[in-house]
Amino acid sequence: MSRFAEVVVLAADAHDVMAPLTQENNGARPWNTIFVPIESQWPSTFGRGWAAEFTHRHHWTQLLEYLQSLPWPRPETLQVLIHDEEDDCFGLWMMHDGALVEVPLPRTERSVAHDPWTGEDSAEISYLHRTDLGRSVPARHTVDRPSP
Repeated sequence: MSRFAEVVVLAADAHDVMAPLTQENNGARPWNTIFVPIESQWPSTFGRGWAAEFTHRHHWTQLLEYLQSLPWPRPETLQVLIHDEEDDCFGLWMMHDGALVEVPLPRTERSVAHDPWTGEDSAEISYLHRTDLGRSVPARHTVDRPSP
């Protein structure tokens, strides 16, 4: 089971929404990790975001639900990039109909992983694999990622 995940949140005009996530947790969110602002070299441009590294999967499993519940001023610009330690590349989630939905990337496949605690395959634990690298993708169930 993976131990680390890098998370990047990009969103226009979202400094007020993200400000609490750049501070110590006051108990309002299900994790303690703090997001660090990523500032653009051109301060007035869209190129602003926030990054965090989560140390255990259970620390970020509720992240997408939490982020989709926030009052984004421009939800159509929200993009969440997640790179789990076992992933070949970042996965991309965007807002569609009020929910953060993973956007399937060309030449990738998300496969379900084995949960060591339950002994079962779990869609809650999955890895993103590149299918164009000439390596075999693990023979596991794949996660349905319908196009939004």
